[in-house]
Amino acid sequence: MPSNLASVAPGFGLSDEEAAICKPIHSPCNAAENGAFDFANLLDAVPAPLVSVDARRSADEMSLSDLVVPELCSRPLRTLETVKSSECLEGLLSPSIRSASNTPRLGQTGFEPHPMVADAWEALRRSLVYFRGKSVGTIAALDPTEDALNYNQVFVRDFVPSALAFLMNGEPEIVKNFLLKTLCFQALTKCIDNFTLGAGVMPASFKVLHDPLRKTDNMIADFGESAIGRVAPVDSGFWWIILLRAYTKSTGDHSLADMPDCQRGMCLILSLCLSEGFDTFPTLLCADGCCMIDRRMGIYGYPIEIQALFFLALRCARVLLKPEGGGKEFIERIDKRLHALSYHIRTYFWLDFQQLNNIYRYKTEEYSHTAVNKFNVIPDSIPDWVFDFMPTKGGYFIGNVSPARMDFRWFCLGNCVAILSSLATPEQSTTIMDLIEERWEDLVGEMPLKVCYPALEGHEWRIVTGCDPKNTRWSYHNGGSWPVLLWLLTAACIKTGRPQMARRAIDLVEQRLSKDHWPEYYDGKLGRYIGKQARKMQTWSVAGYLVAKMMLEDPSHLGMIALEEDKKMKPYLTRSSSWTF
Repeated sequence: MPSNLASVAPGFGLSDEEAAICKPIHSPCNAAENGAFDFANLLDAVPAPLVSVDARRSADEMSLSDLVVPELCSRPLRTLETVKSSECLEGLLSPSIRSASNTPRLGQTGFEPHPMVADAWEALRRSLVYFRGKSVGTIAALDPTEDALNYNQVFVRDFVPSALAFLMNGEPEIVKNFLLKTLCFQALTKCIDNFTLGAGVMPASFKVLHDPLRKTDNMIADFGESAIGRVAPVDSGFWWIILLRAYTKSTGDHSLADMPDCQRGMCLILSLCLSEGFDTFPTLLCADGCCMIDRRMGIYGYPIEIQALFFLALRCARVLLKPEGGGKEFIERIDKRLHALSYHIRTYFWLDFQQLNNIYRYKTEEYSHTAVNKFNVIPDSIPDWVFDFMPTKGGYFIGNVSPARMDFRWFCLGNCVAILSSLATPEQSTTIMDLIEERWEDLVGEMPLKVCYPALEGHEWRIVTGCDPKNTRWSYHNGGSWPVLLWLLTAACIKTGRPQMARRAIDLVEQRLSKDHWPEYYDGKLGRYIGKQARKMQTWSVAGYLVAKMMLEDPSHLGMIALEEDKKMKPYLTRSSSWTF
């Protein structure tokens, strides 16, 4: 029997004693109060708690209903289009009360319910996966016309938009179940070809196996041993921490994050990422296919998607970790890494018109600490397309930076998460949104949203992807359009005070996504055609739409997934004049 079957978990089940669910586990991070954090009012509007809230939580983590006095709330709210992000969430409350019709209640913003909303909720509920009578996640896709393959599993990254949808609709129990189940898998011994993975690795996915004869349920997890290329998912642990913070922020329930098992789970994930080695950069070195782009696409090295998720997960863990025991050490290490990581990404990954011109004029073979071209990038390696793509007003974080290599492709997830986590400065966030507006046809087209731009073609496609028949030009991860990314774009739009951009993208989705039966992705330069291998009834396409709609209806939901800038990490940046308008 192969060793990777150690991931079979026949005995998992939620009990009343949740703290003992993953025994034997002993936490290095025992009880202590969370430190107070001075976030702006933008992200302090949290839903009224659905459960009893720990009386020990700090004032900035309370509901606004506990904090705001009438004199501070006298300013009248304006229409959503005219409200800046620093104002639009101030004083807004989002009572997470589940409606009797199993659809989100209509907010006070005057939004008319679209027929797609009811269809989306019905599809999302059909995708629920149950273990011993309790919902523990959502299946990747329910396409009856295709073989299941691994689309009948619950993927950690795929479940995130589903989890946010349920949290926004006042249904946190499924999210809690999911967080606990995946935490149990982390505690298993994980072996691939006689090699043991790190203790903190989270699974890419898990599957519930029902035995109708014995009337038993078992669970089996995949840590990468069944994935394309056999790559462990680097992003799963980050998404788990981010989702734990979203659950805590949405419900006001700190008891889950305070559990010794959850504290230990976070510490194990962090120990993988914060370990010292040979790296001279604060970024994480990763293999190709370790995240949403899970096939060979030339993202090996330091992909912006992983760095942005890493940054957001560190900030979320900083809020959730308790300082006693090993937690204090991790908090100190997080603070040091956040400062170094923010400086590195903001300085070396950033590209706008001025910086592109600077790179174009770089000298090479520079030595000593005075070198300007620190990574010895050869200017002739700049692809021709980027000169036409870069507007005079706009910029973005490029896909990868490593010695003698810059990947100038634009990646949606990395740039949107950079905005939400405040890895991007306010000026950079504004400039990223300027770029999306200026290049709307290229990045959004007829179906939001390009996972990356541009597509690899010809000889470059053959070399980089290994002639991958699924990643042909403008298809799948090679420039395909993914509706799930709508929720990230919407969140970024709200945080930067541009909800009209989000509404424009949602309008595009509502023209055909439901009629097309919720495809996984679209093909073509404009995203006009349903992907040639796209699954129908793709759950995160459904959930991404719902999250975008609910977030636009009630922008205070943004606080689940976004954090305000930490002024202590703000470096001195004078590189680009295009940030000033």
